[in-house]
Amino acid sequence: MATSATTDHVLAPAKSHSLLADYATLFKLRVSTMVIITAGAGFYLGSLRSGISPFHAGLLQALAGIAVVTCGSSALNQALERKTDSLMRRTASRPMAAGRISLTHGLILGFAAIFLGSLYLAYTTNLLTGTLTLLTAIGYVAIYTPLKRVTTINTFIGAFPGALPPLIGWTAARGIIEWPGVALFAILFVWQFPHFMAIGWMYRDDYARAGIRLTPNLPNTQYAAQSTVIQALFYAVLMIPASLWPAALHTTGYFYAVAATILGTGYLWYTIRFARILRNPDSDSSRLVARDLLRASVIYLPLLLAAMMLDAKGRLLF
Repeated sequence: MATSATTDHVLAPAKSHSLLADYATLFKLRVSTMVIITAGAGFYLGSLRSGISPFHAGLLQALAGIAVVTCGSSALNQALERKTDSLMRRTASRPMAAGRISLTHGLILGFAAIFLGSLYLAYTTNLLTGTLTLLTAIGYVAIYTPLKRVTTINTFIGAFPGALPPLIGWTAARGIIEWPGVALFAILFVWQFPHFMAIGWMYRDDYARAGIRLTPNLPNTQYAAQSTVIQALFYAVLMIPASLWPAALHTTGYFYAVAATILGTGYLWYTIRFARILRNPDSDSSRLVARDLLRASVIYLPLLLAAMMLDAKGRLLF
């Protein structure tokens, strides 16, 4: 499973050199946890649509398979980016970048986790879920990761695998792709852009040093700031109607619609505030407002999913 185009650079792991800690870093456990949460939300909503309890062995099986593939994708991502990671202060201590885990070690773990996790999902859930999960991993590792050094469009391309976990959770519960699952995909897809523009701006010097091409580190700083703000604002505005789509599809009720509107307005407000980077793009204050937007995005998504699950329509059986 892809972690995300946007969430795999948020927080650097604690600096410890034990093998267990290195594995935690290699598998990006914090990011993987977010993937599991969003996939779990999709499974929960899909189960309610089927009129069955989401709390059964199928939930654990689906999340276990998704988690294994996510960890494998993270390992292969770091294998491909080990030299790039060594050039950035935030990632130089990662186990493969620092040489504590060998390339062969990382590749074996990554390929085995992706293959076995996808196979497990196909067997325990359904073929569609296993296939989608495998394609997501391929998109993240084989397409998005190499593009990061080629074109700034990598952010848009990477948002596709990054948005698939809740749809995969839905297909694990339902066995088919349906509009409510697509709506969950759309929410994650749109959410990523203000989130990642904030990260990109905070660490644009680090990304530039490693040769990673992003809108925030375009050569003309003022133009980079303008383009970054425009993209963040466009998607923050789009986030409001996208987040209301589940209510329009009658997956949720009015409570969720109100909560989504309030949360979306707050997300937009922080994005508008992020536009202060235009005043002085090179100042420390510009990074502070970027950090505030990042924090708001990380708070926004779990609250939105919680409101969706609390107000989901369907029979909740225990």
